Amino acid sequence: MYRSLLYILFITFCYACSNPQKVEKSKNPIFLKAYKFRDSGEKDSAFIYYNKAKDELLQEKDSVNAAVCLINMAIIASDKSDFFGAQELALNAASFLDDKNPDHFNYNLSNYNTLGIISSSLKQYDKAVEFYNKSLEFTADTTFILVIKNNIANNYRKSGKYDVAIPIFKSIISQEKNPVDYARILTNYASAKWLQNPSYDASTELRQGLSIRIKEKDKLGENNSYDHLTDFYLKTRPDSALYFAKQWHQMVYSLDSPDDLLECLKKLVSLSDDQNSKRYFAQYRQLSDSIQTLRNNAKNQFALIRYETERHKADNLLLQRKATIRNIWIVSLSILLIGGAFLSIIWYKRRAKRLELEAQNAIQAGQLKTSKKVHDVVANGIYQIMTEIENSKEIAQEQILDKMESLYERSRDISYEVLAKAADESNFENSIRELLVSFASEETKVVIVGNTNELWKYMPAEDQFEIKQVLQELMVNMRKHSRATHVAIRFELKGNKIFIYYTDNGIGISNGIKFKNGLSNTGNRINSINGNINFGTSTSGGLNVQLMIPIKV
Repeated sequence: MYRSLLYILFITFCYACSNPQKVEKSKNPIFLKAYKFRDSGEKDSAFIYYNKAKDELLQEKDSVNAAVCLINMAIIASDKSDFFGAQELALNAASFLDDKNPDHFNYNLSNYNTLGIISSSLKQYDKAVEFYNKSLEFTADTTFILVIKNNIANNYRKSGKYDVAIPIFKSIISQEKNPVDYARILTNYASAKWLQNPSYDASTELRQGLSIRIKEKDKLGENNSYDHLTDFYLKTRPDSALYFAKQWHQMVYSLDSPDDLLECLKKLVSLSDDQNSKRYFAQYRQLSDSIQTLRNNAKNQFALIRYETERHKADNLLLQRKATIRNIWIVSLSILLIGGAFLSIIWYKRRAKRLELEAQNAIQAGQLKTSKKVHDVVANGIYQIMTEIENSKEIAQEQILDKMESLYERSRDISYEVLAKAADESNFENSIRELLVSFASEETKVVIVGNTNELWKYMPAEDQFEIKQVLQELMVNMRKHSRATHVAIRFELKGNKIFIYYTDNGIGISNGIKFKNGLSNTGNRINSINGNINFGTSTSGGLNVQLMIPIKV
């Protein structure tokens, strides 16, 4: 039963606190006041003062007594059925205690036993056994070892592991000399054997345990025995079960244990005749609602107490932070005022060096830009004219002169930073076609697919210029290096992107084209118009290039 567990918890904690010099070594007045409230039974006030004392003790670096505060808060919260809150408090207490320090053993014993009882109340029986076993590490006292082992076996019994529980009960019952503790173990032992084997007659042992408890005036134990006897006779002898349930009902009021009373009423409802069953059920429903309300209020109360404390701490930290920030500002401004002149001199000297370096970089950038334009406009242009002369024996002299004159004008414009834009072309489709066809010869066939006015009408003039230069660079490199006999260039519009696919059957990248100035410029041009270019090997073993250029349709 829950109150029996709390009773064991109280005994264990009293043992842990049996040395007042160790537990109450702190003279903190809030800490001492919390103990007075606890001893006088004012649990709510004790919880508030333990919570306040814990923060002050941590500031005093007294982590042991801070842990004692948290353990007491966990016991109070558990007594009020706030099991999750109690579990959190006890686990927090464990972080302040050293498992290897003998001076902390009593507190660890109490805390782990508390965690075991809380876990059992939450029906986390495996976890409860784990905590109980942990608590055994901190005591050599036979009395408490037997109590804890009984708790372990009882949790195995509750979880249905009777084959594990029964040997433990059997091993400790012969060692127990205290009549009250003997009756407790005997009752649990008999109950486990009966639950394992429903045909087992546990009545003699259960009645013996009840007799011992009545003789020793152990009201908590008597309450527990009535519960076990009611369960034992419930199915086989309902009249005996009703008798023990009524006995239980008569004495449970003296314990101030609403949980036990609720359990007793539930069994009386199922065992009594219709008239009495309705009466007991009315009591059960009223008590159940009352308990739930009280527990909710208790949980909210403890949560609010902790919330208000944490908020107060947060407010103080915020004020400290603001003060710290203000001091930092004052110090920072002072440093700035003192070091301002010195930093200004350093900045001026560095600025002069930076300007000089920028001027040199600008000159180098201009030179590189001019070199790039000479390569794109003059070198590739001349190579294109040479290719046309070589591939066309009937080309007219005037046509060659016109192209040379155009190339001359464009080369002059380089000095004035004026580029020949593709927008100057009357028909960009024809311009692209003429460019690509000019590289065709008897040895090299050039196939063009998809080059239409519709493809280019949304592309800005600046982008058209860059695309033309890129295609010219690809054709020049094909002519110089690839030894291709077949070249295919396909243009395709997909949504708001233009794709250009270049394929030849030359020697490919690895043995032919090298990424020097020409192809490096090609990549830079494509990047400048937010496109991308990919080089690869075609299915025929030659070069495969894919370009993608975004447009605004």
